[in-house]
Amino acid sequence: MEGTVFGFTEAQMVELGMNYAVPGLMLLMLFIVGHLAWESKAGKFGTMILFIGLALGMVGYVAKYLIKAKIGI
Repeated sequence: MEGTVFGFTEAQMVELGMNYAVPGLMLLMLFIVGHLAWESKAGKFGTMILFIGLALGMVGYVAKYLIKAKIGI
């Protein structure tokens, strides 16, 4: 089985990473930002700003899947 890693092809590894690893890291970032807001005593407004900044970064990732679904790729 040449060209495979643990029995997976490169395309399968990329698909697994994009479907499970990246969203998992996004969830981890939510916990990190929440902990950062709590430790810094950012308050309600500061916490909201931190989460809005994180959410704007995630919108592009989610939009990619919506566009792919709409086009049918």
